[in-house]
Amino acid sequence: MTPLKIVFMGTPDFAVPSLAALISSPDTVVGVFTQPDRVAGRGLRLQPSPVKQHALAHGLTVHQPTTLRHPDAVTLLQSLQPDLIVVTAYGLLLPPAILAIPGHGCINVHASLLPRWRGAAPLHRAILAGDRETGVTIMAMEAGLDTGPILAMDTTPIDDTMTGGRLHDQLAEQGARLLTTTLAALKMGTLKPQPQPTTGITYAEKLTRDDEWIHWNQEATLIHRQIRALNPWPGARTTFQGHTLKIIAAHPAERNQQGQPGEIITLLESGFEVACGQGSLIVTRVTPSGKKTMSAAAWIHGRHLTTGNLLGASQPTDRL
Repeated sequence: MTPLKIVFMGTPDFAVPSLAALISSPDTVVGVFTQPDRVAGRGLRLQPSPVKQHALAHGLTVHQPTTLRHPDAVTLLQSLQPDLIVVTAYGLLLPPAILAIPGHGCINVHASLLPRWRGAAPLHRAILAGDRETGVTIMAMEAGLDTGPILAMDTTPIDDTMTGGRLHDQLAEQGARLLTTTLAALKMGTLKPQPQPTTGITYAEKLTRDDEWIHWNQEATLIHRQIRALNPWPGARTTFQGHTLKIIAAHPAERNQQGQPGEIITLLESGFEVACGQGSLIVTRVTPSGKKTMSAAAWIHGRHLTTGNLLGASQPTDRL
């Protein structure tokens, strides 16, 4: 089979395994597109994306346009003469002029079972919604948002312990493996694109700060999903005495203990129990403002907490 000339487009950690799979394949990566460096960290220095770091470490040429709609971006891609463009969590939309350049079109590695969870945050939304499974879809790209025909799909279960971080890593590797088999089928001419179903379409809206705040008057099961979905990033947040507190790990309590929503109702060796609108949660790991993640038991000991203290009863006066 004749090797393909491929342009890869991606930005975050999730995209790195897909790029690594292409680098180790018989095909040739003729260019890597990633988002411009961003200011990050306490020093507010420009930081290259994980994809850029991986690409440069393997001697690949990196391009970082702020938009693909400028004629210069189209000209640049045309000059690379790619047979195929592979996109994984790039973060920029590909306009029709770009989609038309490669002879084999453009394909996308998407972290959901399309058409469920089209859009920006499929990993988090699947856990937040209580989905029992998700997966990876390889689709042929078109002008619509994640609307193209399905080329390949692979599922993975979501149990009650799955966190956003674990699911991220699992689907990133799963997507890279599925990409490899999809490219092999493409070169053999055995791909059979299937249109996406017209039912079951949902959109994974980008996470906002509102998604991070815990509302203790909700059911314990819903808050538990929120904590898992946002672990390790960006974190589910509450407040204690005006300071932000991230809840990193928790699980629903087996007994039905009553209390005011947000009230610490029991102190335990493993942490503390918090009353919710329905049921309660046993919190086991937290990140206090300005400190490292620690066991909830250590936080209780350091704060000399007692039952009856309330979480989420005040507005934050700090930023975590």
